[in-house]
Amino acid sequence: MKETKAVPRLENVLFYVMEKTIKSYRQFAQRQLNAINKEITIDQWLILKTLDDNPDITQREIAERVFKDHASITRMIDLLVKKGFLKRFFNPEDRRRYGLKLTPEGRLAQQQSIPVIMRNRAQALQGLSDKEIHTLRNLLQKITDNCTNPSNQKIEQ
Repeated sequence: MKETKAVPRLENVLFYVMEKTIKSYRQFAQRQLNAINKEITIDQWLILKTLDDNPDITQREIAERVFKDHASITRMIDLLVKKGFLKRFFNPEDRRRYGLKLTPEGRLAQQQSIPVIMRNRAQALQGLSDKEIHTLRNLLQKITDNCTNPSNQKIEQ
């Protein structure tokens, strides 16, 4: 019979702690953002920022960059269009596709949120040195690489 290791308590599992950290940050960041604009969520802001940085990006590329599935992105974009923050237009090269453009209202909402976003990040990283932040970023990137590199997908039994 194969010996199995005891499963540690969730609080002792690194990935549980990472998930808790992300959720805590997102809740904190959304509360701060709501103080200046209740019309936009963190995820919606990420879409606006992604489009502001990459005006010719496709909806699929937006989904990849903000780590959301296609259906969620479609719903969020529909809502941003309805709120007047984005405008859809037909792609002149392929009428089956459409492009997205920030409206003046969308650009304003995105720009007005930047100081809050920057304060949120600073608050979350308070007490960490530049070296610690650099180390953390590198460690997290290694974990990401381990999970996304096909050659690392095989786990020995």
